[in-house]
Amino acid sequence: MSERQSAYMSVRIEDLTELVEAALLRSGLAARSGVMIAQAIVAAEIDGCRSHGIYRVPGYANSLASGWVDGNAAPVVEDVAAGLVRVDARDGFAQVALSQASALLAEKAARVGVAAMAVRNSHHFAALWQDIEPFAERGFVALNMVNSRSRMVIWNGRRKVLGTNPIAFACPRTGRSPICWDQATSVMSHGDVLLRAAAGIALPPGVGLDAQGLDTTDADAVAHGGALLPFGGVKGGSIAFMVEVFAAALTGANFGFQDDSASFPGAQTSRAGQFILLVDPSTIAGDDFAGRMETLIETIRLAGASRIPSEHRHQHRAAVRRAGKVEVDEASYRALLRHA
Repeated sequence: MSERQSAYMSVRIEDLTELVEAALLRSGLAARSGVMIAQAIVAAEIDGCRSHGIYRVPGYANSLASGWVDGNAAPVVEDVAAGLVRVDARDGFAQVALSQASALLAEKAARVGVAAMAVRNSHHFAALWQDIEPFAERGFVALNMVNSRSRMVIWNGRRKVLGTNPIAFACPRTGRSPICWDQATSVMSHGDVLLRAAAGIALPPGVGLDAQGLDTTDADAVAHGGALLPFGGVKGGSIAFMVEVFAAALTGANFGFQDDSASFPGAQTSRAGQFILLVDPSTIAGDDFAGRMETLIETIRLAGASRIPSEHRHQHRAAVRRAGKVEVDEASYRALLRHA
């Protein structure tokens, strides 16, 4: 597979956000949700996360236009227990459901010490760190899990059953941006495989299989008809299984293998589930938590760690916001213009 060179262009953040919003509204998203989701997409670009930036707009737009996602969904939020919030996203995007339930979740975590949110019938198509970084900025330790349509084989299986089932973690720091990471349970995220397929870039060995179940480095073969492999072999598969339990079995959401998006031509999102856990460290560690965190991080640095998760992203974010412009992939921008 020969590599195709990508071209980039500079666009004002405000202009890009308006274009993304226009594309979403034109595809059937309610006006009350347009700015929220457009800002999430552009925020990924600002942070250098192109796999969840404007490259995803056709996926959002086509999923809306096909009728697979309800652009007018009104989530139902239930206060079911002292430390539990239950949400039915009603076939809408995850950002809309989270915006309706986040305040209640944070209030419960602050009052009880620990609180969880279980979401079903949700279409999550964004980066997971975006969901929980705001909680960490408010002082909470947060864990976030989402299941997705079947794209991965685990435990030496022969057929895809689980999705790439990503997991995210966020932890507050005093006077600094939170530590926050987000990763798929596959060797490489599905979004990154799609980017490589579009650019004609080969995959490293051990990332995925073709439609015949054979090892391949052809990104297009993995993305279209093939399967991804879990990171860490059997251990990564076990973590993907755990996510499926938390995000689907517990929430009442569809399992990855129950996906029926093929009935809606153009649909690219997964109707699935999400599980978020918040912990208020002050209820467990008291005022000592912040100091202990800095001791831990400094010890890791002194041990030779080359980077701390999310630091590069925060630096990139600050630089882009200072400039007021973001560098975007030209092909993705042209696709965005067509939808807008």
